[in-house]
Amino acid sequence: MKVSFIATVYNEEASIKALLDSLMKQSQMPAEIIISDGGSTDRTVGIIKAYPGKIKIIIKKGNRSVGRNEAIRKTTNEIIVCSDSGCILDKNWVKNIIEPFSDPKTDVVAGYYVGKPNSVFEKCLIPYVLVMPDKIDANSFLPASRSMAFRKSTWKNAGKFPKEFNNNEDYVFAKNLMKINAKIVFEKKAIVYWRPRSNIKNAFTMFYRFAKGDSESRIFRPKVILIFARYIAFLIFTVSFLIFKSYIILNTLYLILAFYILWSIAKNYKYVKDARAIVFLPLIQFVSDTAVIAGTVIGLLTQKLKILIEGLFYITIVYSIILLNFRHLRSLFSPPKINQSEIVGYAQYFGYPLYFETIILFIFIFTPILVFFVLSKMKKI
Repeated sequence: MKVSFIATVYNEEASIKALLDSLMKQSQMPAEIIISDGGSTDRTVGIIKAYPGKIKIIIKKGNRSVGRNEAIRKTTNEIIVCSDSGCILDKNWVKNIIEPFSDPKTDVVAGYYVGKPNSVFEKCLIPYVLVMPDKIDANSFLPASRSMAFRKSTWKNAGKFPKEFNNNEDYVFAKNLMKINAKIVFEKKAIVYWRPRSNIKNAFTMFYRFAKGDSESRIFRPKVILIFARYIAFLIFTVSFLIFKSYIILNTLYLILAFYILWSIAKNYKYVKDARAIVFLPLIQFVSDTAVIAGTVIGLLTQKLKILIEGLFYITIVYSIILLNFRHLRSLFSPPKINQSEIVGYAQYFGYPLYFETIILFIFIFTPILVFFVLSKMKKI
């Protein structure tokens, strides 16, 4: 069975060699290797060219989806195997990931991935990012670009990798595969080794990027909804304490915080088994929560920011017209008479109290915004 290997790179001089070294040591070599470079400014392309054999390099500026689609378009075989820079392939990866295609009904193969940490921090980060062996569900395991194989015809039928998304394009592609009822087979033996982020700053960026990508594509995972629910509940308790000054509420807050810290340690300590994880696991939990909340909110706003600004512009125009004609509208509302001293600022010019102006401002500015977000949620846009 002839297969084509594809990968996308951009300024990957630090990691591309490890990927290509593992590719050259495969027990079954792909018939074709195509690397799509997004316009690297470092030594990435030079490193690739130094490898013996027929590695085809194409330069295609754009995000990962653009580069990946271009690489697939250039392939000459029906079966495509795919991985990413930053990964190291098991020596039998190609052999194992194409094995399920012996069944002509198989459209896609989802390979597995294992963390390759160099520190305790990286070891603690792995269960927050990868699906751990004891949590694998072969029936729902979706393919990821770091370890994936598919038929070229299936790629076309699924609409290719979505070029409008850069942070989670493989997850959106996997969802599109499900929509066309593609047969996805999980192959646990097709393993790639993945290097986790080495520090808390890079980890935050990774979580933020994933959450922002999901939000932009209007994919809301159950875990994300639970994170928002936890922090909303915690916020309610905090506000309640500030209002009522109740030490019962304060002690409840302390208990919730203590439980959350212990829970973050208990659920993942078995994967690390190092005393230092007692510090790192809660830290990663809070950092990932913060990044997910921020990424989700920003992802929602960026897609609709233009519409929101335009909406506020037209609302302001409507509000201004209402202010100019408010003398006539007052008779409809029949507001109570007030003393002249209650009229302040430019409200005096129009002849109505400032508090009434504030109510109108709230109605005409904040109500459309509220309706906008409610409709967005209902439509799952």
